[in-house]
Amino acid sequence: MNYELFIAKRIIAGKKYKNSISSPIIKIAITAIALGIIIMLIAVATGAGLQYKIRDKMAGFKGHVQIINYDANNSDVSTVSINKNQDFYPKFKNIDGIKNIQVFANKGGILRTKTDFEGIVFKGVSKDYDWTFFNEYLIEGRVPNFNLSRTKEVLLSQTILNRLQLKLNDTILATFLKTATSKLTTNRKYTIVGVYNSGFAEFDKSVMVGDIREVQKLNKWTENEIGGFEVILDSFDNIETKGEEIYSNIGATLNSKTILETYPTVFEWIQLFDNNVWFIIAIMILVAGINMITALLVLILERVQMIGILKALGSNNTSIRKIFLYNAAYLILKGLMWGNIIGLSIIFIQYYFKVITLDPETYYVTTMPVYISFTYILLLNIGTLIMCFLMLIIPSYIITKINPSKSIKFA
Repeated sequence: MNYELFIAKRIIAGKKYKNSISSPIIKIAITAIALGIIIMLIAVATGAGLQYKIRDKMAGFKGHVQIINYDANNSDVSTVSINKNQDFYPKFKNIDGIKNIQVFANKGGILRTKTDFEGIVFKGVSKDYDWTFFNEYLIEGRVPNFNLSRTKEVLLSQTILNRLQLKLNDTILATFLKTATSKLTTNRKYTIVGVYNSGFAEFDKSVMVGDIREVQKLNKWTENEIGGFEVILDSFDNIETKGEEIYSNIGATLNSKTILETYPTVFEWIQLFDNNVWFIIAIMILVAGINMITALLVLILERVQMIGILKALGSNNTSIRKIFLYNAAYLILKGLMWGNIIGLSIIFIQYYFKVITLDPETYYVTTMPVYISFTYILLLNIGTLIMCFLMLIIPSYIITKINPSKSIKFA
């Protein structure tokens, strides 16, 4: 029989324990543990949520890897064409982990109404395009139909429609810039069949999605001339490795860039979230540990007589320390239980009801995204329990300083 655990249970269950002088301090310690795990859960969930949401949105607009021509063009506009007939299209033969390869071509232009105008990038795509991303953020209408001989249908953002005071199924006049083969501006009329709102302001305010054949006609290209290829990966975690593999398996005249290389400042910014989260976790564990140390010391000092009696009966210091460490572990677990219940409730409320909103100009999202997994929850709870428990081992040595004869006499 584990008599240390038995005595610890009796102490916890005793009425005197609940009404003792240490009771308020114990409640404060439990509250500190609960608040700590609540803040840690929220920090991890929001930090990971922002990272995943921002990177997924960028991949939705640009693909994980873009294959383009070697040229001096650093803009979003396709100026030099690539032959569509490549060995790696429509599938890389010796690279796995690739979900889709899709062609694209971009053209700079201006949307005009009677009173306003707005600069846009017309992103032309084909039947091979993966519409998963835009279907997720489609708020009205549908995606363009590419089964027609000529598609004049386009997908526009809610941001652009609001600025130009347009609505679904309206016809919009687009003026496209001069090219090397065409010295005159070109006007085209398109029908808005779908409206999306990704919350990524940088792209929402400029991207119009339509048929790549329209871009090819505007640039005087043949049907086999495109602006480049977008590669969609199965997992973002392998983007650097897959980016190197893709670069090694394309022609010498082609170049490939991951979105990490294309937008380094954005990804450096979102990586700072990890540092902030680790800082918050460290501070919360430290605060919770200090409160638990205080509670443990009060528990020990409140039971000096009991410690003296146990020593007089033959218990050694290690056994008596175990009694109080079991007691402290119960308090930590109680705090973790309440912290998880409250913290996860807050996270699920945000996930389903989008209570907290953000400025998309700053954070690239309209609402605070949250992401949590069972692994994260388990690691946070086990880590907090272990760290707090380790912080209690040294203070428990005070038990070794208690003299049985003096403590019993004092009682």
